[in-house]
Amino acid sequence: MNYEHIAFTDAVKKLQEKHGSRSAYARMESGSYEEGLTETEIDFISSRDSFYMASISQSGYPYIQHRGGPKGFMKVLDEFTLGMVDFSGNRQYISVGNAADNVKVSLIMMDYPQRARLKLFADIRIVQIQEEPELFEQLDPSEYKHKAERMLLFSLKGYNWNCPQHITPRYTLGEIEAAFAERNVYVQSLEEEVGRLRNGGDQ
Repeated sequence: MNYEHIAFTDAVKKLQEKHGSRSAYARMESGSYEEGLTETEIDFISSRDSFYMASISQSGYPYIQHRGGPKGFMKVLDEFTLGMVDFSGNRQYISVGNAADNVKVSLIMMDYPQRARLKLFADIRIVQIQEEPELFEQLDPSEYKHKAERMLLFSLKGYNWNCPQHITPRYTLGEIEAAFAERNVYVQSLEEEVGRLRNGGDQ
């Protein structure tokens, strides 16, 4: 899945030539690449609780949307296909409307604590729940509070890991609590020990 072959248009290549980076990127573009997702990408995607998606509107402007849910709400169906349930939201239907006219989308998935970024090109397909109920059972995060409107399938055309430069580490409340859990237990044990010593000193 040659991400560079899609991303490096003639206009992009001209700028690379102008700024002296074309030879390095030409080697990258012509080098070997994986035909589909590897275990590294599958594990990464399966642990995301959000991503960003860009679609193309009839006006010609890209529209970027944040999508979120429980960890793993984006399912890896196989090494070339991703799928998710489209949750009910503000009912603007911009991304879904854009997909009806232009199936090409771009996804960016972030791991802020690890400063990792996965970029993907894909063709999107809208699937109604009643059309494929068995697929819905596979994709639906039943323990997550939501209203399902439809399903989104992504046929992957290319992916690329981006460099960590300028990614500021950010942490969720759950990640912070997990990081400090052991320390909090230790502090609590010290406080209890201090309490016992004080009580013993008063007797």
